Amino acid sequence: MSKRDYYEVLGVSKTASDDEIKKAFKKLAMKHHPDRNQGDKSHEEKFKEAKEAYEILSDPQKKAAYDQYGHAGVDPSMGGAGAGGAGFRDFADAFGDIFGDIFGGGGGRGGRSQVYRGADLRYNLELSLEEAARGTETKIRIPVLSECEHCHGSGAKPGTEPVTCPTCGGHGQVRMQQGFFSIQQACPRCHGSGRVVADPCTHCHGEGRVKQHKTLSVRIPSGVDEGDRIRLAGEGEAGINGGPPGDLYVQVHLKQHAVFTRDHNDLHCEMPISFATAALGGEITIPTLEGQASIKIPAETQSGKVFRLRGKGIKGVRSQAPGDLHCHVVVETPINLTERQKELLREFDTCCGHEGKHNPRAKGFMDKVKEFFGQ
Repeated sequence: MSKRDYYEVLGVSKTASDDEIKKAFKKLAMKHHPDRNQGDKSHEEKFKEAKEAYEILSDPQKKAAYDQYGHAGVDPSMGGAGAGGAGFRDFADAFGDIFGDIFGGGGGRGGRSQVYRGADLRYNLELSLEEAARGTETKIRIPVLSECEHCHGSGAKPGTEPVTCPTCGGHGQVRMQQGFFSIQQACPRCHGSGRVVADPCTHCHGEGRVKQHKTLSVRIPSGVDEGDRIRLAGEGEAGINGGPPGDLYVQVHLKQHAVFTRDHNDLHCEMPISFATAALGGEITIPTLEGQASIKIPAETQSGKVFRLRGKGIKGVRSQAPGDLHCHVVVETPINLTERQKELLREFDTCCGHEGKHNPRAKGFMDKVKEFFGQ
């Protein structure tokens, strides 16, 4: 059975450019690849046919021979240059180029240096509760790897340029072949860049980047909370081989506050009150982030009672309204009593008696204890 014309197989004209030939093969390879059409012999044959056509038309010497003599110019059985005789390696190179472009391999015949984005950095910033609630602007100093100003990131001494890596020929990758298997990996000498520095820059020692500290101004929005991150685009480490820089993430951590604890947008605080105020009622003054506020304590208030002040919390970054302030009152036991004060307390305890009228919680607890022991 005679072979089809290679240009017809790929669906391109004889005047097609290298890029057009590559795009045509890439389209056919993705469509007919055996992994996508397992068990379908027709697709497998079309894939092999497209592979063979691309092997010839992507090689300038073989393409010239094919254009002049047709299949006879490249078929070893007819005395030609040998399409099949070139073996698996030629196709592995071509196939690696095609799918390297698809999946971002970055190597290939073009000898293009692999470009890498710079690393992202994180900076832990401690803020007071007041700074987090109201927002602030602060300056931070961070260590980074920045592009060398002397060689502009090339790593080569000013006035010189990196040269093509002799190990990989500028591909950035090398192949190890054993039998029918071909493994492609980054070149151990140029580390995938495809170029090496023969005369390194004396400032960065050929790295293209230098360690330095830089000071940045960071605007903290009001309402940030523990763990929130603020992204500073492009303020991370410099990229490699001209790649874009990474980002800097400023992560917020809140310092412990002397009065308040934060729960999302709500604030909590404990306020001690005297035994007399708890029993008889009264008015106390409590702190808020906006100043002082007053709370009326009703008579017979128990320890642990929570009073809520609406809108006295924090308005979060993504909140429509501020949270609340929860004041937990704690009845404080008096200390350092005088003899007269002790005497008065004993009289008070005696006149209260033990019938539970004045101590409902204690009476209820003792009733439960008796029930537990079956009394």
